[in-house]
Amino acid sequence: QVVLVESGGGLVQAGGTLRLACAARGGMLGRYNVGWFRQAPGKEREFVAGLLRNVDITDYSDSARNRFTITRVEAENTAYLQMSGLKAEDTAIYYCAVDVPPYSSDNRRPQDDYDSWGQGTQVTVSS
Repeated sequence: QVVLVESGGGLVQAGGTLRLACAARGGMLGRYNVGWFRQAPGKEREFVAGLLRNVDITDYSDSARNRFTITRVEAENTAYLQMSGLKAEDTAIYYCAVDVPPYSSDNRRPQDDYDSWGQGTQVTVSS
């Protein structure tokens, strides 16, 4: 069982930057598909960014593309979500997740494909 712990959330002004971290224990992140999701108040949890196992192929939601960057540092066994140009509508709880074998597809967006989730970290963007 992979245990994930997010950190890096906080309060930031619109236009600012934050870097979220997702530290993994009990498994090697480089071998798994990694995703970042978020849930805003009163809304369903949604896909933000995904990283395919063993390679650096990324996928982003329309709202995240060109502003957010998902990366993975294998030596740290940690995934990151670098967020810039933050907007008030980015306010949400952000979750990281991993998809472990067996894999159903290379599509990083379906939440049901993910096996382990972190506890979430709050990001609040003031306008």
